[in-house]
Amino acid sequence: MAGRVLRLGILQLAASGSKEEAIEGLHSLSRRIREPDLLVMPEYAMVDPTDMPLEKLWEQAEDLEEPGPWLRAVEKLASEHGSCVVATLFRRSPEPPRVLNTAVILSPEGRVLGVYDKTHLFDVLGYRESAKIYPGSRLFTPVEACGARLGLAICFEIRYPEIFRAQALQGAELVVVPSAWYAGPMKEESMRFLAQARAHENTVFMVVPILSGKRFTGRSLVVDPMGFVTLDAGPGPTYVEVEADLDRVREVRKILPLLDLRRPQLYREG
Repeated sequence: MAGRVLRLGILQLAASGSKEEAIEGLHSLSRRIREPDLLVMPEYAMVDPTDMPLEKLWEQAEDLEEPGPWLRAVEKLASEHGSCVVATLFRRSPEPPRVLNTAVILSPEGRVLGVYDKTHLFDVLGYRESAKIYPGSRLFTPVEACGARLGLAICFEIRYPEIFRAQALQGAELVVVPSAWYAGPMKEESMRFLAQARAHENTVFMVVPILSGKRFTGRSLVVDPMGFVTLDAGPGPTYVEVEADLDRVREVRKILPLLDLRRPQLYREG
């Protein structure tokens, strides 16, 4: 990585019905990888749980302490390309047979740098994620990884500005939001304006890798700290690399010091 320029690799995977199929898709897209500092992938990358029986989803789940086939494939990817990776997986929860919906940051050596379990679940629009997912109990604390201070949130949580404000105040420069954004009328537009709002109001980069497939929108996004969309990856499975100049965070915060101008004494808890 030259200076403060972070090269991002976005793995816009297609939804899959099994880990074997997902690993095959990961290998296929990985042939396009060049020299990213950070590789990111969507929510539900390991398997699409939408129509999967709960007991089968529990069987598919893996552990960080003893990686299964999915995590081993991700670790190999990180090692081969010398990249940090934001990977997603399902882990077994304290309340079987529900699972944890997890994003993890791995070093190029496969070391776990940060773990986040989705806290705000998608129980809207006729869907009930909580029937299969056990919620996490704390927000993510940003970590240093491959030259950047990274934050994490997952999909539906982009609708909760508090999550992103908390991480910006803890020094996050770039927040990765792995997503499986269900398709529907104007859904791509709702993701776009939410990502732009979260980036602008917190003066951070927003990196939103989004699952593709019949149920999902694709259209992974990168948004800069002013809220300008610098990448829209389109709808289908693809791999894209793009640069994020992290010095831009400092520059934007100098001319647009939104975090410094806050008056928290005036804000009432909801």
